[in-house]
Amino acid sequence: MAGSTDVMLRDLKLDTVESLPDDFDPTTVINDILPPVAIDAKLVNGIEKPREIVLGRNVHTSSLEVTEPDADDEVTGEREAYMASVLARYRKSLLERTKHHLGYPYHLDFDYGALSQLQHFSINNLGDPFIESNYGVHSRQFEVGVLDWFARLWELEKNEYWGYITNCGTEGNLHGILVGREVFPDGILYASSESHYSIFKAARMYRMDCEKVNTLISGEIDCEDFKAKLSLHKDKPAIINVNIGTTVKGAVDDLDLVIKTLEESGFSHDRFYIHCDGALFGLMMPFVKLVSPSSFLLNEKYLQTRDATGSLPSTLFLAESHKFVGCPMPCGVQITRLEHINALSRNVEYLASRDATIMGSRNGHAPLFLWYTLNRKGYQGIQKEVQKCLRNAHYLKGHLTEAEIGAMLNELSSTVVF
Repeated sequence: MAGSTDVMLRDLKLDTVESLPDDFDPTTVINDILPPVAIDAKLVNGIEKPREIVLGRNVHTSSLEVTEPDADDEVTGEREAYMASVLARYRKSLLERTKHHLGYPYHLDFDYGALSQLQHFSINNLGDPFIESNYGVHSRQFEVGVLDWFARLWELEKNEYWGYITNCGTEGNLHGILVGREVFPDGILYASSESHYSIFKAARMYRMDCEKVNTLISGEIDCEDFKAKLSLHKDKPAIINVNIGTTVKGAVDDLDLVIKTLEESGFSHDRFYIHCDGALFGLMMPFVKLVSPSSFLLNEKYLQTRDATGSLPSTLFLAESHKFVGCPMPCGVQITRLEHINALSRNVEYLASRDATIMGSRNGHAPLFLWYTLNRKGYQGIQKEVQKCLRNAHYLKGHLTEAEIGAMLNELSSTVVF
């Protein structure tokens, strides 16, 4: 299975994070043999057949019934006592599951008690975060503050980008691919076979032609196969999904090589659009290679890749904030070049504003949580957590190897596959 190791080694007393030693190279690819793939199959009349998931037949879940209050509930208090006991049992279950959490790269060690005072308000960030609307109970000022923080991290000027805080990573991918489709209505979508399933969901939703590209054993996109797929559609623009951390193996696609492949295939920079899915490592990447203690530059194969005019390629970036940052609800950060958003933005009369988002109404509490934790940790706090994740990943991988358990730790990754 695969899992992030940010909260799994607390008993090792690694709370005090030291600087990485000079000879520690987190970008080293560990070329171990991959562990065997588990085949989920069953025997039918002696013949092995893949297990099928049939909704309603083999999907089991518990259900807590919603019932009507009795007439004397307010007097007896029995209903309140019952609901309190249900919630207490649920909390106990959450504590136990969190203690043994493995396989999903979520940051579970956080405390937002200071924000409990705001839970009594229905906070809704309607429409464009940069344009006021007539709905007064919002947190857009916090949202824009968070977006500016990420823009500085990725070295984007305020007049270069547009973005918003999404409800999840899938929404970020849906938005990124939609912008690409609006820029190139007849474009072909290219994505590696190990891209997140929401990329292919976007292709189905928007009825886009999609080419699934093979991957290397590491999970990184195979640019030889990418070139072959591009040759099939040279007459149409290319919309490419580039992964900054694949879902299972944590592989980081080589953006330089992707752009070089496009150029060698005859695609000029005005004929392709790149969406970078950084839900997993989009926030970690800038801290893997530090140029200086005060300069948090992203690995140069990403934001430092520029065209002949010195401007950034048409690239979107996404960080799923409930993963590495830690947040009690799913959310993400979506950033795109400002020049592309006009293709989506529309006036909304009843809001007295504009909207270019997927959902329209957005959780106004999520920006508060992100603003709060980013202010508490800062760039240096995030850097320490990145270092701890890398240490933990190498520690786990090393001990699995010593125990003769097949394991792989990919380049620029904190995901251990075993």
